[in-house]
Amino acid sequence: MSSVKPILPTESQALIGRATPIVPSLPHAVNGTQLNDDIPPGMEVLTIGMGCFWGAERLFWQQAGVYSTAVGYSGGLTPNPTYQEVCTGRTGHSEVVRVIFNPQQICLETLLTLFWEKHDPTQGMRQGNDIGTQYRSAIYTYSEKQHQEALASKTRYQQALADALITTEIEPAATFYFAEDYHQQYLAKNPGGYCGLGGTGICMPPQK
Repeated sequence: MSSVKPILPTESQALIGRATPIVPSLPHAVNGTQLNDDIPPGMEVLTIGMGCFWGAERLFWQQAGVYSTAVGYSGGLTPNPTYQEVCTGRTGHSEVVRVIFNPQQICLETLLTLFWEKHDPTQGMRQGNDIGTQYRSAIYTYSEKQHQEALASKTRYQQALADALITTEIEPAATFYFAEDYHQQYLAKNPGGYCGLGGTGICMPPQK
């Protein structure tokens, strides 16, 4: 679906969008949690972009301590975008996975390590054969503590990558827009479906 738009749009170039959001009509296909904007007490949130969101979501729902996952769009300009609009490159959004997790069971450091190791954060506006601004690497944080941990983990992984420059966007989280029902937990519903995840083969160095 990508129109291969390697440059983010300006506000004047962005699609208008709409006032009505996409609201998931079904619970999580794997663990039955409700897909909405409610964050249970004691849980934390991290939103990440690793290219096509299908495989990235499966990676995180498989982790012990992850309460729920959902795919959607974030980091752009167009309100309540559709998948077709995101794929034009004129919304500015990245395909993302919102991860709700229990920090008593899985720490942010573990999630960030999975993020860095399981995709290639050096490819700019693409991930493998998926080309376009919606496939860029991104971390969207929900607190200053998260933001600083994300930046520190980037610095550590950059040292391991040496001359391959990380292009990951690390920003405070803006609005998370849910993707359409058929994208939610796509690889649970279509086990043989496309998964574009592919890392660099370089492990995250341990914290000193």
